[in-house]
Amino acid sequence: MKLNGLSVAILVEQQYQEMEVWYPHYRLVEAGVKSVLVGPEAGKSYPSKLGYPAKADVSIDQVKADDFDGVVLPGGFAPDFLRRNPAMIQFTQKIADQGKVLAAICHGPWMLCSTNALKGKRATCFFAIKDDVINAGARYEDAEVVRDGNVITSRKPDDLPAFMVTMMQALSERKR
Repeated sequence: MKLNGLSVAILVEQQYQEMEVWYPHYRLVEAGVKSVLVGPEAGKSYPSKLGYPAKADVSIDQVKADDFDGVVLPGGFAPDFLRRNPAMIQFTQKIADQGKVLAAICHGPWMLCSTNALKGKRATCFFAIKDDVINAGARYEDAEVVRDGNVITSRKPDDLPAFMVTMMQALSERKR
């Protein structure tokens, strides 16, 4: 699937889950998507749970939701740090408001809980944050991937293949 001309932000912070950043990043790049690592600070390296660095291409203050077709919200403990940053929440909310692709895996839906993106939607997540997702207004489903409109969610790294197939399908629909 070729998705040339599309752009996706991957939000990074400390304690991210390695596979949930790098697997989507490289799959998107292979499909011709401009994949941009967005962190609180441009050029800063954010260590994963195991210490693997993800260097932010740009800072959240340098980007606009208008410039992207979607966002990947990886898990690990990064979402707990991401949602402490009002600019990260505002960016995610604007992507949601514009009906663009919101792809959150594992603990990633924590970011969506800080927006109104889950209200009335079906979603899944890592089981430990199920109550948070329900309290944010979602109808929880235990499935490897759940797509409800522009919101795509998965439970854990094992679900990445289904997560990315579904995300790329949603991006291809945007391209048309």
